[in-house]
Order: sequence, then structure tokens, then C-alpha cells
Amino acid sequence: MPAAADAAWLRDDMTARYDTLGVGYTHRRVPDARISTQITRALGDARTVVNVGAGTGAYEPRDLTVVAVEPAATMIAQRVSGAAPVVQAVAGSLPFDDRSFDAALCSLTIHHWPDWRAGLHEVRRVTRGRIVVFHFDLDAQRDFWLLGDYLPEALSLAAPSVAEVARELGRSRVEVVPVARDCTDGFLCAYWNRPEAYLDPAVRAAISTFHLLGPSVCERAITALARDLDSGAWDERHGHLRALDEADLGYRLIVSG
Repeated sequence: MPAAADAAWLRDDMTARYDTLGVGYTHRRVPDARISTQITRALGDARTVVNVGAGTGAYEPRDLTVVAVEPAATMIAQRVSGAAPVVQAVAGSLPFDDRSFDAALCSLTIHHWPDWRAGLHEVRRVTRGRIVVFHFDLDAQRDFWLLGDYLPEALSLAAPSVAEVARELGRSRVEVVPVARDCTDGFLCAYWNRPEAYLDPAVRAAISTFHLLGPSVCERAITALARDLDSGAWDERHGHLRALDEADLGYRLIVSG
């Protein structure tokens, strides 16, 4: 585990970050049933699971014994009644003994960890079996219209690639996670065929990318998108997406063990 001073810094940094990003998650970040099924299948025959970077509890299997780990009080306060018990801690310093859990889940979280390798080391330490990481690959999102046409700055944000995560975990398989046209989990690319949604400040408030890039960058991007929707330019370029049922937008499950 990290030294006490390092662990305290990690806890304070992550708590501050998630307390800012986490407002309104329960309304806009509703677990998508199709993704839930894929994650549960990937967890295999595990009976006990630690959910690291658990947030409000999305994708926690309800029929397994789950312990959630979350640094931010804002997120913890939004966990629904009956959710798994939660420990306020950070991935880089997990307060559990070695090999405490059958499996681990990390869902759209490791790109926020100050040291994702140290976090995964801790996840491996406390897990005796399978590790499932729901993540994304920025390289695979370069052609996504929101980033390519309006928000290219998002491509420069720090995030480990899927290949890097797989190498760090060792002996892993990677599964594509398709994003359905009516995906209920409002992550960055969820509204790929519903561009009007990005004009809603409440939608953007539940997407960390908009927080990380800052208001001036986001205002410029959203103004341009609104203009193109009004003029029909967006539909001229991307309107064919409205007829598709799902898309591959770089979201992946990395399954180790």
C-alpha cells in the first residue's frame, strides 16, 4: 500500500474531483441493462465482488455480495437505498486484506485515478480471481463526430489505452461494448445518434469530459453544435446515424483472470 501521506493525498485529490463531477449522476447515469448483462456475464461465477470507483452504484450485480469503494461523498450520498455497502477510499490504497474478493469491477473510472497503474496493482492485490474493467479507448473515438467536429480537445485528455490496461492486468481478453441508440447511461458517447441531448446542461453536467475541458472550450463546442443542428449541417454529415440501432464507440470490457 502507499505510505500514509501518499494515501491521504490520493484520497483528498480524488474526493475533490468526484465531488465536483458527481452532481446529478443518478438522473443521467442510469445503468444500461444491456451493458449490465455483459458485465455480469464477464464476472463469471464470482460470489463476492469489490467495485472500485463505484460512484452511485452503476453496474453492481444485485445478486452477488458486493463491497463498493468510492472516494467522493457526493457520489456516496446518491447511492440508492439497498445498494451495496460502501467504503470511502481510493483505488490506490484499498483498505482490504490480500485476496479478499472473488472478483473486482472497475466501471468507467480508471481514467480518473491519479495513478491508474498503482490502482490496478491494488485491485489485483485484493482480488483472487477475475477483474473486469469497463473502459474506453480514445484512439477508437477519434472518428466520433462530437470529438472530431466539435470537441477535439477531449482527445488530448489523459487516459490509458485499452491495450495498456490489458497489459497491466496480464493475460486478458477484450470485449466490445456496443452503445445502443437508446443507451440509458449518459456517458460521453451515449448520445451518438441524439445530438440534441448535448445541448442540455444537465446532460453535460453528468459527463466528466465537459468538466475537465473547462467552460470556454465547451461553450464554443456546444454553440457550434447548436448552429449546425439549426442549419441542418449536422444531419447532412451525420444524419445516417439516426437510423442505426447501435454503434462501436470504443467502449470495451477488459477481462482478466
